Amino acid sequence: MPRFAANLSMLYAEHAFLDRFEAAAADGFGAVEFMFPYEHPRDAIAQRLAAHGLQQVLFNAPPGNAASGERGLACLPGRQDDFRRSITDHALPWALALKCPRIHVMAGLMAPGFERSELRAVYVENLAWAAREAASIGVDLLIEPINRRDVPGYLLNRQDDAHEIVVEVGSANLKVQMDLYHCQIVEGDVATKLRQHLPTGRVGHLQIAGVPDRHEPDLGELHYPYLFDLIDALGWDGHIGCEYRPRATTSAGTSAGLRWLRDLRQLKGAT
Repeated sequence: MPRFAANLSMLYAEHAFLDRFEAAAADGFGAVEFMFPYEHPRDAIAQRLAAHGLQQVLFNAPPGNAASGERGLACLPGRQDDFRRSITDHALPWALALKCPRIHVMAGLMAPGFERSELRAVYVENLAWAAREAASIGVDLLIEPINRRDVPGYLLNRQDDAHEIVVEVGSANLKVQMDLYHCQIVEGDVATKLRQHLPTGRVGHLQIAGVPDRHEPDLGELHYPYLFDLIDALGWDGHIGCEYRPRATTSAGTSAGLRWLRDLRQLKGAT
């Protein structure tokens, strides 16, 4: 039976952010993830995690100036100092405070006027530096291929490209965040990709959502019961992040849409 983490940036939006931890625990989640926690006090989040017996399994490093459209700094020429400060001044202290073992480092959008090879070289150099910094405190860094329908111009889109970069950097604590939603949109053949990549040990986290609308995983073209059985058969013992937008918009929107999880728990005899 896979272990699931509630993504509190997308789930439980009917609650204020700091109240989402209690809601997730009430629905039986033992772990949570979210995108960007930096507008909330670290202590406040740590207290919510402890109070509700939750493990923080993932969050994102700062994306740069999100209001101006930045979606990560790691591949941007001339922004290396900004990237390094985002890791040392924000991401790593947050990981320590929340006892979080992994951080997603967003690649960023392809800057105009540069060849992809130039951006990739900056990306690899930044990742190698950041991986060394994170290793000193026992934290893994993740890179995630993201589809260009949702994030036009994003540098990293394909699973093979992400694994190639991880191998090139050669740091044991740099891994791939494999989101099956993005994988299906960009490449398809998700089961084959799981069989190819999970046994390598280079996948550090999985995420799910229904395709194409990013709702619950029982809605859309991916047959997740089959994929969950496959993930189990491949020996995956990490968490699977539920990074989707609940279809229902009522006050009980997230909980009402968790029928897929309740049915799975009943089928597997899990609580």
